[in-house]
Amino acid sequence: MHKKVLVCLPLNDAHRAALEASVPEFEFRFNALDDVHAEDVLWADVVLGNAPVSMISQNKHIEWFQSNSAGPDAYLKPGVLPENCMVTNATGAYGLAISEWMLAMWLGIQKDMFLYRDRQNQRQWAPIDRPVRGITGARVLCVGMGDIGSNFARRAHMLGAEVVGVRRTVHPDTPCPDYCLRVVAQSQLDEELPEADLIALSLPGTPETNKLFNAERFARCKDGAILINVGRGTTVDSDALVEALRSGKIFGTGLDVTDPEPLPADHPLWGEPGAIITPHNSGKFSLPKTLDNIVDIFIHNLKRYAEGLPLDNQVNRTTRYAADQNGGHRLLSTL
Repeated sequence: MHKKVLVCLPLNDAHRAALEASVPEFEFRFNALDDVHAEDVLWADVVLGNAPVSMISQNKHIEWFQSNSAGPDAYLKPGVLPENCMVTNATGAYGLAISEWMLAMWLGIQKDMFLYRDRQNQRQWAPIDRPVRGITGARVLCVGMGDIGSNFARRAHMLGAEVVGVRRTVHPDTPCPDYCLRVVAQSQLDEELPEADLIALSLPGTPETNKLFNAERFARCKDGAILINVGRGTTVDSDALVEALRSGKIFGTGLDVTDPEPLPADHPLWGEPGAIITPHNSGKFSLPKTLDNIVDIFIHNLKRYAEGLPLDNQVNRTTRYAADQNGGHRLLSTL
């Protein structure tokens, strides 16, 4: 079987050699993410990496699109990819990098580190006159228990927190992970919110999750809870979050995603001292191990594709989750 494969990633020589050696009978072309060539996209039977949507949508014969992200939302819109095109994502690549970002954000907010940076910038030697919070014994609510949420849950548990996981659905025969007190269905979210010191969101952007955290849901939260969001900005009603911060219902928030995104310069979230915002870069390739993981996933699925086996990390176009479906499985990192 001869297939033409376009890889759009910032690869080094070792990455390229490993990909080419994985299926020698395939023909490969390599583009950088910031320098994708339209003729290469149209040439390819398989695209590995997030080539521009405007180019991908012109390829009517593409058989398989492998995203280098966990949430390839833009590519799932009607008309972008042919109906029979397989779509897989990079679930399993980002758990380490993003869970470490979440830990850093949590600790920084709890220990007032970001507020002290503000005072340092003003050359103020002034203690913040309130007790700081601890992690040991804190109740952590992980809303989303895919690769990212599970990685963070494990790390929070190792630091002494009590972790409750929230999944879209919970099957009775699925055992509870040893790092969780329990795992509940999303329908039980409101029952868990009043006890949560930290709410960690890692959900995809779907109609089901749109503005899941609105004014009504913030009102159910424990006074002074912390909110972290690394999934999709649309999960949180930004205006309601501003009000929750100003009222003290939410003590602080760490956001790697916002709605809208990018966040407009005049949005009130920028001015909230309890809000720490990063430009959707908790994952990407800032941690070199992440790119290694993505290449490993690509190679894993390339070999399965060449052998006619079901691909892993297939994305359900309706739920936008990677799932065990069509004979494939959802990959999880082991770090």
